[in-house]
Amino acid sequence: MTGATGRGGVDATGTGGTEETEGGGGARGGGGALRGGRVPVVPGFARWPADGSPKAEGKALRTRVARSAHAALDPDAARPDAVSAVEESHRGRIPGLTPIRAGRMAATPFAFLRGSAGLMAYDLARTPVTGIGAQICGDAHAANFGLYGDARGRLVIDLNDFDETVHGPWEWDLKRLAASLVLAGREAGADEDTCREAAHDATGAYRRTMRLLAKLPALDAWNAIADEELVSHTDAHDLLGTLERVSEKARANTSGRFAAKSTEPTEDGGWRFVDAAPVLRRVTDAEAAAVAGALEAYLDTLSEDRLPLLARYAVHDVAFRVVGTGSVGTRSYVVLLLDHRGEPLVLQVKEARPSALLPHLEAAGFDAPEAAHEGRRVVLGQKRMQVVSDILLGWTSVDGRPFQVRQFRNRKGSVDPAALAADQLDDYGRMTGALLARAHAHSADPRLIAGYCGKSGELDEAVSAFAVAYADRTEADHADLVAAVRAGRAAAELGV
Repeated sequence: MTGATGRGGVDATGTGGTEETEGGGGARGGGGALRGGRVPVVPGFARWPADGSPKAEGKALRTRVARSAHAALDPDAARPDAVSAVEESHRGRIPGLTPIRAGRMAATPFAFLRGSAGLMAYDLARTPVTGIGAQICGDAHAANFGLYGDARGRLVIDLNDFDETVHGPWEWDLKRLAASLVLAGREAGADEDTCREAAHDATGAYRRTMRLLAKLPALDAWNAIADEELVSHTDAHDLLGTLERVSEKARANTSGRFAAKSTEPTEDGGWRFVDAAPVLRRVTDAEAAAVAGALEAYLDTLSEDRLPLLARYAVHDVAFRVVGTGSVGTRSYVVLLLDHRGEPLVLQVKEARPSALLPHLEAAGFDAPEAAHEGRRVVLGQKRMQVVSDILLGWTSVDGRPFQVRQFRNRKGSVDPAALAADQLDDYGRMTGALLARAHAHSADPRLIAGYCGKSGELDEAVSAFAVAYADRTEADHADLVAAVRAGRAAAELGV
């Protein structure tokens, strides 16, 4: 099953589905007359007249899966313990780096959640789902939203991490976001009512935004809720000062600034990276050549209009750089490019592993096909969810391993949800909930999801109850990992 609807669905490999044709052709060339008869159904387009009402279909799903059912989090005796789950998630990663990953996850319960998308997918696969499919982030916790620069240097805000993206249940993203807000609030010292309210408000913003998108013309809905309207749309005015500070820092977070701190001149007039262990280290000539050589295939994944831009840069050096909590232990490189004036552009070439959600999709009633190329899966999933994506986003393979390629330090900035004041947490919840709805509406019909979610706060109450229960479970998992580290049963390098 690929979800209860085929409307606008996208499969896990990134290819779009099409409706079956009637009459065997399109509007031109053998597709049947366009006058005096019914226009044939054209693959990739909607049917006319429409088959039923998506809103009514969504509403009807409530009889099968009540909105209140989303509060459920049943105990599972067969559930992997936290330490085993962490160790299993280390499989295939660079062994010398997995203690850093475990150490970061052991820092706080929120950090544990950030690194345990696979364990949460196991739990979510045993909760109710409507069967409505969407391209989902797969790791939509509260710290995976942020600012980045568009092609003209303007800042946009959206989801910004897609390592786990697949076609799956929209509820999984929403529940992960809600649970993460509770954990972030607890870490920030907020009381329980505030934490629960943040999860409640995130769900409410998701629901209301989906209802808004469902009412708009398709093209307007696709581009709705511009970033400058986001604060007023979500009534997140208490966040304005924080967003302004993050924006100011993001504008300075560029390839040039990174290169200035991380490179040094060479005798031949070029530049090279400087070791800064354990985060940044130089690589052997053979490893550098393999990464640089893989950029030729990367160019084939870009739109042709991008090629003249990259043709003005020369490759100068390659280094290995450790990445964020969930990705620690994967192979990730930075590539230094310089133009004719010596101005730098840094690309990140990051290993793309199979989604941690993949083993759990079938239990939720969704197909789980292997991707032809994991880097392609990540890139196409990202493009399907974001309003604006990195213009240099592509993929390649290095020594047979799949990688994604993107700009590094592309004016990126993010709000730390665990550092927000109590009166800002619910604002942040509403903002991220709206952004998540906007992202899901690009691949799932917003009328269908809005029909299910409805006007009342029943879903908000259920998801916030789930979020509190899952936050409690995550705190217990985190405590188990910390105990294992202290007892020497789990290797962890703390504070890195």
